[in-house]
Amino acid sequence: MKRLPSISLYQVFRNRKRILKNPLPFHKENFQKFGDSFRVKLSNGKSVVFTRNPGLIKHLLQKQHKSYHKSPLQTVDLAKYIGHGILTSNGDHWLTHRRMVQPAFHRKKLAGLIHTMQETIKGELLKIEPDCTVDVFPLMGDLAFQVVAKSLFSRNDIQEDMATLKHITNSNQEMLIREMRQPYLKWWFRLSGQISKHIGQANEARALLNKIIEDREASSEEKDDLLDMLLSARYEDGTPMSREQLIDEVLILFTAGYETTANALSFALYFLAKHPGVQQKAYTEISRTIANDSFDMAGIAGLPYVQSCIEEAMRLYPPAYYIDRIAIEDDQYNGQHISKGTMILMSIFELHRYTDFWEQPDEFIPERFSQISKKGLSDYYYPFGAGPRMCVGNNFAMYEMIITVSLLLRKYSISTQKDTVAINPLISLKPREVPLKFSERMEN
Repeated sequence: MKRLPSISLYQVFRNRKRILKNPLPFHKENFQKFGDSFRVKLSNGKSVVFTRNPGLIKHLLQKQHKSYHKSPLQTVDLAKYIGHGILTSNGDHWLTHRRMVQPAFHRKKLAGLIHTMQETIKGELLKIEPDCTVDVFPLMGDLAFQVVAKSLFSRNDIQEDMATLKHITNSNQEMLIREMRQPYLKWWFRLSGQISKHIGQANEARALLNKIIEDREASSEEKDDLLDMLLSARYEDGTPMSREQLIDEVLILFTAGYETTANALSFALYFLAKHPGVQQKAYTEISRTIANDSFDMAGIAGLPYVQSCIEEAMRLYPPAYYIDRIAIEDDQYNGQHISKGTMILMSIFELHRYTDFWEQPDEFIPERFSQISKKGLSDYYYPFGAGPRMCVGNNFAMYEMIITVSLLLRKYSISTQKDTVAINPLISLKPREVPLKFSERMEN
């Protein structure tokens, strides 16, 4: 790995403004110049390996996953804002809590949440003004946030608290991105009090969630929502999670749960608006499958083309566009030595457009995700990660997105005048603006 082509710290500093705004073009240029893997040198003699090599990515995430942990980018930098939940921890701590959280997202448990999802989504979609062009991204952000909130807490009287939590989540994410992309300014962020300010905001969010949990425990009500499932989870010795750990896990569900879904939905709706033929095919499937806008597991399973549209949108714009790992022991891959301590950033964005595998990689073609061909995609498609650390809420997110797209297309035809969508790569891959027009369908 040390013999890989390298980008100097000087080159990084020289490109600092464009990297801060959007690092993906800089990365793409270097993948085109150097091939599937290269190193970026950092201060103090350290470096990071960037890769889009499908074999190496599979090696890191699946075949040899025990030799790699999440890097300090998540376990230290992100964790200081959202705690040490299953997204930001490693080893036994991660495994223990993953096993405790996993049952809350079992398909049978999710079946009980579909009605909550559906009613929440319907309520949020009432905000759409027909025949007006609106930026759908904030709308999808509110929708996805409310779905997580209602699924977690089953309450209608905490909108103000949830708005505060959403604001803090977004503010702290923007701060973290500045820390990651401007490591040479970390001393200033600390000295100027910016990091302390954002940690204070994180503590405010934790206090807010703690109050909601206290209210639930004091009420002695059983809601059968995600919070109830987490409260009833037990370690092997029969003890429950500590309050601090419970808040960590709830914060993770909010941070990872609502934002990635909002991003994916916004991109999916944009592509449907840009491709009327695809939109009509999806609408036909929905109208034949879903009666009275009422969903259950069988109905969702009966919408494979709608799911393919969402999957193709996540191929082109994966919410988790980079995955990080650090070697915890020496390893080998195809004759290359990977030293303990090597940090590797896997470009899922580039892998999803890998020209040696994907035909017309920059085109929106949902048919490539048909049930017949889907098995052959697994080594080149990681919208929810892979291996033991695959996103615990992947089915929750997919059900939510299928219901949202279906309810929208049942009522509206969607169009847009935008030829492209500007992207905003933060912790997840966001669109900057998605202006769409919703016209009520004559069939209704």
